[in-house]
Amino acid sequence: MSKKYNKKLSLDELAATKDKDIDCGDVADLGEAFWNKAVIVMPNKTKSVTLRVKESVLEAYKSMGKGYQTRMNMVLESYIRTLQK
Repeated sequence: MSKKYNKKLSLDELAATKDKDIDCGDVADLGEAFWNKAVIVMPNKTKSVTLRVKESVLEAYKSMGKGYQTRMNMVLESYIRTLQK
């Protein structure tokens, strides 16, 4: 279900929006070719922080075994690098 918004949502309205109501039609599918070429980037320094993530995301990373926090950090770092290009 796709819904267009004519106004900016408040934080409360955004938080109340269900995933199924978000139109992701313009998000490109990365596909297998992308992931086959993906490179793991090891962090140079880390800092301990408290971070809130969805339980399902945390469980998915934990299910991959030891090093889940490092993998989460690598994904976040990769995202930041795309923004800096």
